Amino acid sequence: MNPSYSTTDNGKHVSKEIIGLDSSILKGKKIVLCITGSVAAYKAIDLSRMLMRHGAEIFPVMSKSTKSKLLTEEIMNWATGNKTVSELTSDLEHVSLANYGNSDLIIVYPCTANTLGKFVNGIEDTPITTVLSIAFGSRIPIIIAPAMHEAMYENIIITQNIKKLISLGVSILEPSISEDKAKVISAENVVQFVINKIGNNQKAMSSINVLVTAGSTVEYIDSFRILTNLSSGKMGLNIAQHCSDKGFKVTLVYGYGYLNIASDPRMNVIRVKTTEEMFEAVRETILKEKQHVVFQAAAVADFSLSDSNKNRPNKIDTRDGTKIIKLVPTSKIVDKLKKLDKRIFLVAFKAEYNISEKSLIKKAYDKLNECNGDIIVANDVSREGCNFGSDTNEVYIIDKEKNIIHVPLKSKREIARDLIKIVCKKLKID
Repeated sequence: MNPSYSTTDNGKHVSKEIIGLDSSILKGKKIVLCITGSVAAYKAIDLSRMLMRHGAEIFPVMSKSTKSKLLTEEIMNWATGNKTVSELTSDLEHVSLANYGNSDLIIVYPCTANTLGKFVNGIEDTPITTVLSIAFGSRIPIIIAPAMHEAMYENIIITQNIKKLISLGVSILEPSISEDKAKVISAENVVQFVINKIGNNQKAMSSINVLVTAGSTVEYIDSFRILTNLSSGKMGLNIAQHCSDKGFKVTLVYGYGYLNIASDPRMNVIRVKTTEEMFEAVRETILKEKQHVVFQAAAVADFSLSDSNKNRPNKIDTRDGTKIIKLVPTSKIVDKLKKLDKRIFLVAFKAEYNISEKSLIKKAYDKLNECNGDIIVANDVSREGCNFGSDTNEVYIIDKEKNIIHVPLKSKREIARDLIKIVCKKLKID
């Protein structure tokens, strides 16, 4: 499987320089990426690069329809540093890619209904279906990420094909349904699934314990209504995942939110709702086992009902007219953490809305001193691309000496990687 295709003097394609930049959790893994004739074919570029950043080697296989209309071989050659297979020759490319032990995983991303149907019925008339056939026979794990129109995805013939593949041990990563389409799962979610499935077990390699809080907390008005905020927890989840990628032992305390976090077996996930529940989970974790780093990324509810209002009814009846509810500030979890264990390296977070850069930095630095933290991450959620729930952010990272690192708008996954690099450097962790 060692391709002769390269562009550098030492035989290593320049694109392979990114291999292992994020982590080594997929180091030594050989992944065959099959790309079918879907309009989402371009997303395979990002997927291949993300997998490479975690240490994997990617070997692309492309159907003729994809090659002729949607994505060129040259692009995938560049993206992976390996030569794309778009036709089978006397070199028996399908055997070298998918015979016993030759690869660790086959991914079809995206997968059309046509390819899915051919595979389930044993038809081998394209490079992809032939690779799938031999990989299935040689027991190489297969992941399929469908992409098609919604009505086609709900066609009983297609659903039966999917059920049959699942019963045979093939992993199906379900698409999201929107705009009359079954849209292929995001590359980020595929990467996480791959890491969980074939990633190198690094848990025993590290003695670093990391605690991350994420999402919002809620305060009940009555049994139906709550006070909360719009935090999704994406930043905290990315931090937890990247720490897991590095082999750290991670506990994630996740509050009120909609993210799917139960699928990552590498971390201990604790679900909470209220601010009190979050603090108790954090306190117990810190007291039970020494935590080297705590990322207090959760957006804790700022107010709760006063004691006089806490004997709430099951449901306040709106027909009773106007209600006056007295609110009091909630206690700040971040202010209590160093009191539990002064040895913790504490990373705090500060979100503001529509203020100047100077004011944002001042408020963040003041908070850093108040909580006796080591680093604080500040952002303004009013800026474009930085709103609650977005996949991107722009932040300022400030330490005790008031050294300021400005991270311009980029994905939260990239920000998490940059932040963890800074923390590791300060703690002298490789």
